[in-house]
Amino acid sequence: MAIRLSGLSSGMDTESIVAELVKAKSIKKDKLVGEQKKLSWKQDAWKELNTKIYSFYSKTLSNLRFKSDYNKKTTTASHSAVSVITSGEAPNCVQTLKIEKMAAAGYLTGKELASEPGTYTSSAKITSLPVDDTNTIQAGASFTISANGESKEINITEDTTISDVVSAMREVGVNANFDEKNQRFYISAKSTGAANDFTITANNDAGTKALKGLGISDEATRIAGSDAEIKLNNATYKSDRNTFEINGLTISINSYTDQEITLTTQEDTNGIYDMVKNFFKEYNELINEMDKLYNAKSASKYDMLTDEEREALPEKEAEEWDEKIKSALLRRDSTLGTVFDSMKTIMLSGVEMADGSTLYLSDFGINTLGYFNAKEFEKNAYHIEGNPDDTDVANKTDKLKAAIASDPDTVADFFARLSRNLYGKLDDLMARTDYSSAFTVYNDKSLKEEYTKYTEKISSQEEKIADFEDRYYKKFAKMEAAMSKLNSQQSSISSLFGM
Repeated sequence: MAIRLSGLSSGMDTESIVAELVKAKSIKKDKLVGEQKKLSWKQDAWKELNTKIYSFYSKTLSNLRFKSDYNKKTTTASHSAVSVITSGEAPNCVQTLKIEKMAAAGYLTGKELASEPGTYTSSAKITSLPVDDTNTIQAGASFTISANGESKEINITEDTTISDVVSAMREVGVNANFDEKNQRFYISAKSTGAANDFTITANNDAGTKALKGLGISDEATRIAGSDAEIKLNNATYKSDRNTFEINGLTISINSYTDQEITLTTQEDTNGIYDMVKNFFKEYNELINEMDKLYNAKSASKYDMLTDEEREALPEKEAEEWDEKIKSALLRRDSTLGTVFDSMKTIMLSGVEMADGSTLYLSDFGINTLGYFNAKEFEKNAYHIEGNPDDTDVANKTDKLKAAIASDPDTVADFFARLSRNLYGKLDDLMARTDYSSAFTVYNDKSLKEEYTKYTEKISSQEEKIADFEDRYYKKFAKMEAAMSKLNSQQSSISSLFGM
């Protein structure tokens, strides 16, 4: 930055004079900066709203477009020994179930190695363990543990410890541990079922003796891995787990009982009702947000603050000023108006059913509260009459619940078609164009281009201001030079006359 020494001859504060001239010249640039910032806020407002619209489109609507999405069923069991998850494919019927046996994981509890706790620790050498009264486990002993399709050969050396054997066993995917307090090995399969059991076999005579010395031979307590078995409607089913997937039912055995259990499968009317409730909860949140943005109070009296104006205001007051402007950024926005009106139109329009008839939301007791009864920015929200969670209509007859109970198929078909209509309209509005990106309802490309143009205009204004400032400094410099010359001449004349 150039250092200017001005006003030396004239005594004028040329810096301040030029600054005031530049300030007046900068008004246009400041306005452009403010408009660009306002545009940036508008971009942010649109991004936030578009995210909500896309979420509603891609999740809520996408998941409710097909009749099968509403195919909710539930199964009750007459005994707590079983629990059941029901898919939409399960038939509505009553079935009988008998538990024959539960699946078990293979489990081995080793023979006690010593009566005193801590006699042998995990760091004890295997060759120190007795096989009988006169012999200990020998180096060179070998045995194999197999599980999960893998086998591990364990070879005993003079340095092999109890901990080493435990670690080797774990390599094939079993639970293995040596309990120093109880002086026993504990080995178990990680999964239930006969196919998931484990085996331990000796590879030589010394290995046979080693298994005895470790307490995991025939003297150990053994529970073999076994499969679960049930009879459903007298048909036998087996599983390596305590879970069965049969004809749309996932049956889990929680405990054994010899009692016959009754399973009753029927339509889950509450599940369908909750789906519809959730749909309107999310729709209302979105449509109310659009209403608030589109019908916001005008902020035309609030101009963007310049840096100088912002510094002159208390921080809270400046923030409130900004919020006034931000709240009205999408007020009467034509693009928002199109999306807003399109969604309202779909919801108000009837849905043509497969038989050619037309049904409306009001046929299921779903309506808005009306212009004069609804709160501000909630005039387009829908309420399910009789919904106990909605105090505005909780005391009315619940037509939706009655319709689900009497004809769930029609209810599912209606809302699937309504969701498809709304999904299709938003799909059209979010299509890629020359002005907008895919899955975007607003002209994001146009706004980005407009922002770039502001940057160019601001840069151009800054160049003009710099030229303007430089031009005035040059003028003042010439004036200073002239006055300096005049002062010099006056001094010379004065000296001639002895003044």
